[in-house]
Parts: sequence; structure tokens; C-alpha cells
Amino acid sequence: MSIKLLLVFIIGSLWTGCATNQLTNSLELNEAIRINQLGFFPEQHKVAIVLSEDQVGSFFLWDIENEKIVFEGIAEKSDAKTLSGKSAWKLDFSDFSTTGNYEIGIPEIGKSYPFAIHSQVYEELGKASLKAFYFQRASTDLPEEFAGIWARKAGHPDDQVAIHPSAASDLRPEGTILSAPKGWYDAGDYNKYIVNSGITMGTLMSLYEVYPNYFAEQNLSIPESGNAVPDILDEVLWNLEWMLTMQDPADGGVYHKLTTARFEGMVEPHKAVNQRYFVSKGTAATLDFAAVMAQAARIFKPFSPEGAVVYLKAAEKAWNWAIQNPEVYYRQNDLNKTFKPEVLTGAYGDQNLTDEWIWAASELYIVTQNLEYWDILASANQDYQLPSWSQVKWMGYYSLLRNEDSLDQIPREWLSMLKVNLIAAADSYHQAGLSQAYSSPMGGNPKDFIWGSNAVASNQGILLLEAYRLSGKTDYLQSAKSNLDYILGRNATGFSYVTGFGRKTPMHPHHRLAISRPDLPALPGFLVGGPNPSQQDNCDYPSDVPDESFTDLDCSYASNEIAINWNAPFAFLVNAIQAIEKNGK
Repeated sequence: MSIKLLLVFIIGSLWTGCATNQLTNSLELNEAIRINQLGFFPEQHKVAIVLSEDQVGSFFLWDIENEKIVFEGIAEKSDAKTLSGKSAWKLDFSDFSTTGNYEIGIPEIGKSYPFAIHSQVYEELGKASLKAFYFQRASTDLPEEFAGIWARKAGHPDDQVAIHPSAASDLRPEGTILSAPKGWYDAGDYNKYIVNSGITMGTLMSLYEVYPNYFAEQNLSIPESGNAVPDILDEVLWNLEWMLTMQDPADGGVYHKLTTARFEGMVEPHKAVNQRYFVSKGTAATLDFAAVMAQAARIFKPFSPEGAVVYLKAAEKAWNWAIQNPEVYYRQNDLNKTFKPEVLTGAYGDQNLTDEWIWAASELYIVTQNLEYWDILASANQDYQLPSWSQVKWMGYYSLLRNEDSLDQIPREWLSMLKVNLIAAADSYHQAGLSQAYSSPMGGNPKDFIWGSNAVASNQGILLLEAYRLSGKTDYLQSAKSNLDYILGRNATGFSYVTGFGRKTPMHPHHRLAISRPDLPALPGFLVGGPNPSQQDNCDYPSDVPDESFTDLDCSYASNEIAINWNAPFAFLVNAIQAIEKNGK
């Protein structure tokens, strides 16, 4: 090469580099580029979605630290439109796997929020999703050492809780004062509910049961950190010890909830001092309690054999009460016609208890191998139904499948049918994700968007992870990751629905702990409810389209509240995905 040609080449290269930098730096953030705002594992399937009615051509990845383009690709138009009729374009950069921090750039359109690629990309999010339960603790100070800027005084010692007239008995008449400390605040309010604690506790203990080695090493920076018990189980114990106090020792029945008569105002917990009550025993609460205590007997036995005995006895006593009282439904409106004060807090009224019997029988059978419990399961419906607080059948079936090696008395064909139904459901969600505009199983059916739709996405993810565990088929794992992508920003609103994680996150959740301290950012690690076209709160929403029906306003308990039964499946999803990446299975 002549000196003249070499100079032309060098000058051309410098000009191209300067032009590229100028092009990249001139691009403005465009929220039409929807992406997981945290990032991806190096070898993960990596996709962003662009909403555009115009042609989208090439795109590139910009290395933020090294200020250079490191990958280029071509957008592919999706065959599916969004629920609002928008055109979607897929940007696939799965072939790029170098660790770093990046933005997507699209000439003449803009750039994305920044994101990372590295092998621990979800580690801090996983911790935060569990640390959120610490922030929900009742009856204790949260010191700065563990709570940081969200340190606060103790609220609700719950040592002066009264028996509500609906819960009165001969040995515990109306007005009897009892103690029931600890536990977690249920959601954006300060009450404590057995039914919702049930699925929450079952989900968290199941998470530990599947990935015990991962959690043996995880440090959540809570007061119990460093003892002999994994932090996730220490946090579970805080609520478990409260749940024990909700059982009447005289007969084994369990009170539905511990609550004020009406919701407290938007004040800090230590200023919320209205009288609290034990309200009405019920079959749903008692069976959920039995399931949780039986599972706890199994999970905590290596750490506290004596505690496991207590939990199992409590579970069996609750089961016996339910056998004698199989149809005591919690019907708040009916109770309020008879008993005063009226109770107007969360009802969690469930009028079909078939699934509660299955869950409780499953957990008790695993621990005891008593055929009394198998008799309930032998003829039970085995069709797949996604878990929720009012549908817990598959909480029991998941546990049976995880423990099948120790269940020799259960016919193999019965367990095989469970697996067939689970895999069929997982296949359905996986296929839905392949043809959905945002490339995730979530939203494949508009009916996914209900109150707590982000928990639907999380529980779909758990199903897919269970299918992966049973089959080893990586398509299921990828679909679970796609639902995490959905939660973290690749969705119709562009929000990362987890407080404190991502660049566009909920700033004003319906959460008394946050609303009462407006000088602070929202507590981190909480999954908000997500799009809900029913809009029961009558707040101002930007859209009625199912997947766009979300508003970041603290009045929006229908789309922007937090809840323990939503955080638990999200914690399962994100921690399980990180554990699989770390351990390779």
C-alpha cells in the first residue's frame, strides 16, 4: 500500500469513528424501544422490541464505557400487532455476549435505556425482592444498619389485639385481649391476612426447597444474617411465628385475619394506632394454615427439629378443625350485618375450597405419608391451574412432584398425569410467547391482565421453570426469562415494574410505608400489581387497553399497589433464574 493510500485509509477511519460517535451521541432516548432495563446473561437470548409504524432498518449496540459500536443487526417486523394495534419490530442481539454496559441505537429513531450484560445481572434484584419482606415487618424497629434511609420505628406491636364478635367463643369471648406480634404487612395496608400469607409462604419455602445451595450463600443484610439459618428462611420465620398465633389452641381453627375495622390513613406504621381485631375463623384460612405449617415442618426440620414438631402438630390440629367445619366461608358482607364494628378491610373471601383441601392434603401427606391425606388426592382434579391466592391446588401438586422420590405409595401413573398436565400448560405458554408482539408468554391472552397481572407473569414463569426442571428442555427456561424481560421493561408501558430497578420504575406505589414518607424514594425491590383494565380505583389512567392500563399514581391500588403474594412469585422467578445461571441447572 502506498503512503498516499495509507493516509487516506487512516483519515477515513478517523472520520468514520468521529461520525459514529457524533451519530450515537446525537441520538435521544426513545421509549418506543422496549427492553429489559437491567440486562441479560452473556449467553442468554437477548431481544428488544421497537414500536413503530415506519420501517425500522438497522440497529447497533453501543458500548457505553468504551464509546464504540460493538454489534450491528437488522430489525425484523413482528407478524403480531400489540393489543392496541401498534406495529412491533424485534431487535435480536443474542449473538453478542461480551460483558459490559450498553445502549441500543437506531438511526433516525433514538436510543434505549442502558442495560448490562454479565453473569450476575439479577443477583442484586433477587436479594431486593426478598429484602422487601423485611421492609414489611410488623412489630419491630427497622434500624439504619439494615434498612438504610428507610429506617423506621416499630409499628403494630399487636400485643393488645381484641377478639372481634365474629370470632368469639366460650373460651375467648368478644373483647378478649391477646397477643399476635410479628408477621408482614400484607400489601399497601397494615393488616395481616392468613389466606394471602398462605400462598406467599408456600411460594417462598418452595423457592428455598428447589435451590437450597444458592440460598445457603445469599446474604440479605437482615438482623438474622450470619446465623445458621439461610436468610430467606429467617425472613419466612418472622411471618410463620405470627401465623402460629392465629390458631385457637382450644380447637385448632384459624382466624381469617388480624385487622383494623377500616383501613388506616396514609401514615407511618407507628402512628397507625386504631384497635386491631382477630376476625372470624374460616375453613379457607385454616386449610391454608395447615398447608403452610406442614411444609414448614419439612423445610425447617434440618434447622430446628423441635420447631418442626410444633409446626406439624399445628397443621394436623388445623386439618382436624377443617374436617369438622368444612364449609365455614368468609363472607364479610354477611358478617357485617350481624357483628359490630363492621370490618371493611381486604376480604380475601374464597367460595370454592376444593383447591385448599388439595394443597393441605399434599403437604401433610409428604410429611406424614398418612393415607388419610392421599384419600383426598386420589380422586382430585389434576388439570393445570395457575396459582393465585384463591387457587392453590398446584401449590400442593408442585410440592408432590418435587418430592416424588420419597412418595413410593403414590401410583406412578397418577404422578405422570400431573407431569403431563404441567408440561402441556408450559407448552401453551411457550407457544403464546413465540407469537406475541412483545415476545413473552405474558400477554398471550388479554385475560392475563387482571388485578395483580405482574404476579400472573411471575407465576407463569414459575410454571415454566418447573417444566424446565422436569424435562431439561431449555425452551421453557428461555420463556421464563422472557417473562422476566416483560416485567423489567419489554412491555406495553415501558415500565420496569419493580421499584428501584431500571430507569423507568414506579415512583408512587400505593404503599403506606412509601406514601407516609414522601421525602424518600419508594422502597426498593417491590413488584407493583401491573396493568389492570378493570381500574377499580377510578384513578386517572392513560389507556383502557388491557396491557397499557397502568398508572404510576399512589391512588392506584388496582394497578400500582404492592403485595406480599405478588412479590413472592417474582422473588421465585428472579432468584431461580439467577441460581440456574450460577449452578448450571
